[in-house]
Amino acid sequence: MRTVRVELVQNPYDILIAPGLLQQPELVTALLPQRRVAIVSNTTVAPLYGTALEASLREAGIDVISIVLPDGEQHKHFDTLNQVLDALLSQHAERKTTLIALGGGVIGDMTGFAAAIYLRGIPFIQIPTTLLAQVDSSVGGKTGINHPLGKNMIGAFYQPKRVLADIDTLRTLPERELSAGLAEVIKYGLIDDLPFFEWLEANMEALRARDGEALAYAIERSCQNKARIVAADEHETGVRALLNLGHTFGHAIEAGLGYGSWLHGEAVGAGMLLAARASQLLGDLAQADVARIEQLLVRAGLPVEAPPLGIEKWLSLMAQDKKVEAGKVRFVLLKHLGQAYIGPLDASLLTQLLH
Repeated sequence: MRTVRVELVQNPYDILIAPGLLQQPELVTALLPQRRVAIVSNTTVAPLYGTALEASLREAGIDVISIVLPDGEQHKHFDTLNQVLDALLSQHAERKTTLIALGGGVIGDMTGFAAAIYLRGIPFIQIPTTLLAQVDSSVGGKTGINHPLGKNMIGAFYQPKRVLADIDTLRTLPERELSAGLAEVIKYGLIDDLPFFEWLEANMEALRARDGEALAYAIERSCQNKARIVAADEHETGVRALLNLGHTFGHAIEAGLGYGSWLHGEAVGAGMLLAARASQLLGDLAQADVARIEQLLVRAGLPVEAPPLGIEKWLSLMAQDKKVEAGKVRFVLLKHLGQAYIGPLDASLLTQLLH
């Protein structure tokens, strides 16, 4: 088992990475302040893993509330969040009842947000079942829901008690979802870990073939990178914003096309290439490096051309980005491969980039 520690001042916790974690209920029960949990999952994941997890916890003497939500980014909104809150209230969940997020990033974000606001805060555990959730959204305590005017604009910073990344769940992951997760893996190499980027160039085919050792290493290295940045800036007042490479463009793609049309990782992949091309236009990134990024994204099975939203729509959607400061959009850009920074892009450059 690989363990990554998220060293926060108030709420440190471990990320456990290994196959077979869902067959070890003691990894959950050891953390429970009360022998009662609520498992939040969706209609896709619940039949695959929820039923077995619920049975193993009941066998261990745990009372289980089961909450199954519709699947998809298009359901990440207030009405679905209210389904979680309604279930907790109707089942008289208490402050020591623990929420368990069993699913991908949408389930993790909504469950974490529900945990943050129900009774002003109850414990929760992340069990991410997609690669994207295992390397990104389950780590660091960002929780929330979407709004028609912007992605993840309503939420809270709220840390889990533990993250269990069971690599076996990736066996049932659709190919498109695996590729979407690889976008976030590539991101870590680009922003601050050139040796990891080079490792990904050498091992992309093994990752897409779901080689267990390659996946375990990529998840561990990604989590180590994120844990280090989160520990330095838990509430995203500085360096943590670098984790949003490609996300300003990516979130605009998701909102512009309608949530669920493109997967989050697909939009981030195209967004990272836009950020790289912008960095080249600024004179920072060499053309050969942009080509390396594009080639790796293609090998990961990701789209590399953003949809034609139109410049006015692009600008309007990006104005809703969480990194807007004093009315100006700030972008994560690349000085070199493995070195990211935050800076502005003027309207003429954006027009050239997004024509």
